[in-house]
Amino acid sequence: MELLEVQDPEKKRLIESSERHKRELEREVKAISERTETIAKNALIIGGVLALTYLLISQAGRDKPRKRKERALGQEEETEDFGPATPSLLSQIGSRVVDQATLILLDVAKQKLTEFLHSRKHENS
Repeated sequence: MELLEVQDPEKKRLIESSERHKRELEREVKAISERTETIAKNALIIGGVLALTYLLISQAGRDKPRKRKERALGQEEETEDFGPATPSLLSQIGSRVVDQATLILLDVAKQKLTEFLHSRKHENS
């Protein structure tokens, strides 16, 4: 049966055309999946950087003393708040490290977002 199909030039041309279209579709699907994977990775990196930045900023903001209520034998007692203490050298260094890390992470997030937007712009062009 295949011998007859190969001998007919019209069928042979249609079969070759079909195979060519199949390969082209497979190549396009592979390219789309690679682009999607790249976009997903970039989105995860940007989201991770933003989440980490938020975490660092929220942790740095907790240095302020707070009033706490404790229950002891059914009575509420407030702990005394002595006002802001002078920060130690170690806490100052830690604050600066957190600030620098935040700036670096925001810069990385900005670069990734810029790359993503440029890639989207080139895809649409």
